[in-house]
Amino acid sequence: MLRVAVVGSGPSGVYTAQALVAQDRVPDVRVHVLDRLPCPYGLVRYGVAPDHEKIKSLQNSLRTVLEHERITFLGNVEVGGGGIPPERLGELYDAVVYCVGAATDRALAVPGENLPGSFSATEFVSWYSAHPDAAAAGFALRAHSVVVIGAGNVAVDVARILARGARELRPTDVPPGALGALAGSRVREIHMAGRRGPSQARFTTKELRELGGLPQARVVVDEAELARDPAYADPSDPSARVPALSSPPNAPPLTAAAQRNVEVLRGWAAGGGGAGTGGHPLRTIHLRFFLRPVELLERDGRVAGVRFARTVPDGSGGVRDAGTYEDIPAQLVLRAIGYRGVPLPGLPFDPVRGTVPHLAGRVLRDGVPSPGEYVAGWIKRGPTGVIGSNRSCAKETVASLLDDVPLLAGHPSTPDPVAALRAWGLRPVEWDGWLSIERAEAALGRSLGRERAKIPDWAGLLSAARSGGRDGR
Repeated sequence: MLRVAVVGSGPSGVYTAQALVAQDRVPDVRVHVLDRLPCPYGLVRYGVAPDHEKIKSLQNSLRTVLEHERITFLGNVEVGGGGIPPERLGELYDAVVYCVGAATDRALAVPGENLPGSFSATEFVSWYSAHPDAAAAGFALRAHSVVVIGAGNVAVDVARILARGARELRPTDVPPGALGALAGSRVREIHMAGRRGPSQARFTTKELRELGGLPQARVVVDEAELARDPAYADPSDPSARVPALSSPPNAPPLTAAAQRNVEVLRGWAAGGGGAGTGGHPLRTIHLRFFLRPVELLERDGRVAGVRFARTVPDGSGGVRDAGTYEDIPAQLVLRAIGYRGVPLPGLPFDPVRGTVPHLAGRVLRDGVPSPGEYVAGWIKRGPTGVIGSNRSCAKETVASLLDDVPLLAGHPSTPDPVAALRAWGLRPVEWDGWLSIERAEAALGRSLGRERAKIPDWAGLLSAARSGGRDGR
């Protein structure tokens, strides 16, 4: 029997577990999927926006994998930090695959970044997703103007949630506290700013178009800013047809997705922006481009705005400063410029890439593969790709692990790792404990006149798990 621990129950961890039990090279593989949280699914539960029900429904397929007879879910098990050290975990299993993702945001590294009123997008997403680590105080949303720094899907998600009314979000699993704060929101202006042009933005066309269909919001686009993008041109102008949607000679080729984004923005600029569907929009979303943040401005000890340097294309696919600046007033700033992996005590770490050094998924210690230690997902390749990218990533890592089985044959794993985890002082929440949490969240939703509402705190989650499931007591 080959016993494997997979650390992390997001898509990369679940796909790794699936690949291990689906292969036929090594018979009788048993997989324990460990997670620091008592709930599975990682960013699918705590990162996908609550109004994106289709993407969130991926939990159903992840659930099917975790219910496999040779896969065991063990939540509330922290590896590293205050939990079990990686070296001890390696003594319990024949192999360990770390799928811990990228747990923090990239920093702006500008003056004023840490002023009160300045937050990472992850903090905001964790709040409206009911992550138990989210700040208990949450977001009061008393700001009139908000600046969202970034031009990716996370930035669009944050802007969209801010622009939605609480009535629109009531059918979702947004926790009661966040729903109440959104109902009382005073936000009226939302500025989403990227340092490059629309053809280089990282958001998808689907996400972009959703902004134009919000019932209580309108989208404003500055055509003069769009025109700075080499890919932007008026298709009705014969002189512009040849260079339209083309790139400078030294720039990366323009993708079909970028072309679609430019077309959507061009239409909004020509027609006065996305007008929404409600007739009387309460909020305005300003999509801004070619603005690089250089300072967060302060007033009375809090953030009061963002100073941006205007940028222009440099002819090679990047941008350079134009030498002018613009200040955008804001009482709330949300930074959405990407995720970054964090070191896991006991594992090597590349601080430049924010990943664990590896060779085809094998952890490298001093440049040499370490049999029995593997990585998959963002901690392996960085925060890139879509959810489906984790499948091929997991399969590569599992192939390396299976190739290493002869090296693992003499490894003295533990017959009962769960008992060993309990002996270490951990209290794992097993699958029936998670099902108990699901039932408690459904009951909470019914009590509020909703289908479901997430439990937003550690105490509530663990109490729900203990009410009907095994938790190591």
